[in-house]
Amino acid sequence: MNIVRASWYDYPRYYDIAFRGETRPEADFIEAACRKYCPFRVRSLLEPACGTGRLVVELAARGYRTTGLDLSRPSLDYLRRRLARRRLRATVLEADMADFRLARRVDAAYNTFDGFRHLLGEDAARRHLECVAGSLRPGGIYILGFHLLPPDAAEECIERWTEQHGRTRVTVTLRVLATDRRRRLETIRISLLARDGPREVRLRDEFPLRMYTAAQFLRLLRSVPDLELCDVYDFWYEIDGPLQLSDQLSDTVFVLRKRGATR
Repeated sequence: MNIVRASWYDYPRYYDIAFRGETRPEADFIEAACRKYCPFRVRSLLEPACGTGRLVVELAARGYRTTGLDLSRPSLDYLRRRLARRRLRATVLEADMADFRLARRVDAAYNTFDGFRHLLGEDAARRHLECVAGSLRPGGIYILGFHLLPPDAAEECIERWTEQHGRTRVTVTLRVLATDRRRRLETIRISLLARDGPREVRLRDEFPLRMYTAAQFLRLLRSVPDLELCDVYDFWYEIDGPLQLSDQLSDTVFVLRKRGATR
C-alpha cells in the first residue's frame, strides 16, 4: 500500500474520527467553564481554527449559536455537510485565525487542542489573541488549550492512538522529528492509517509547531492587555480542580477573560 504524502486536513473524515472521542469531554468542559467564569448566560460561541468542526457541531446540537472559522476548505466543506445532515445551523467562515473580525461579538470562544501552535511567530500569535479579544463581549472567556514545553522535556516523543466510528478504524502515530529551542519550533510527523471495510489509506504529513514554556506564554499574554488569565487546567478537564501554572505542566488549558464592564 502506497503512503499518501498530503496534509491530513485534506482528509477531514479521518481527521474528525481520530479526535471524535475527545468531543464530549471538551464540550462538557467548555459549558462548565462558561458557567463558572462568565458573569452572564453564554449563548454564542466562537471556535477559531475549527478544522472539521466536531465541537461546532456538538455545541450547536446543545443549543448554542456557534461560529467556526478555518483556512482549510476541505475541513469547512466537511463541517457544512455534517451540519446539513444533522439539520443544525452554525456560521462557517473561511478566515485566518490571526486576521479576522466578526459581525457580532460572541459570549465565549475556545480552541482546545494545539491549533494555536500553528501560528509560528510571536506577531501572529499576538494578533490572534487580539482578534479573539475583539470578538468577545466584556466578561467573555477564551478557553485555549495547547501543549507547553517544560524545560527538561525529552526532545523525542511518540504518541499513538486508535478511534473507530462505524466500520472505519483510524490509527494515528504522532512523532516529534526535530526540536529547535532557539527558534521555538518543533517538527511533527503524522502517520495515519485508516481502514474502512476493505479500503485502506495510509497518510503521512509533516509540519512545524511553535513551542511555548509557561513563562513565554505569560509574556505573550501580557502584550494583549484586553485579556486576563483566570485559571489553568489540564486535559483531564476537571472544572473544580484548577492547577498552578508551572514548568511541570504540559497539557495545558488556559481560561482567559475579556476585561471591561459587563452588560
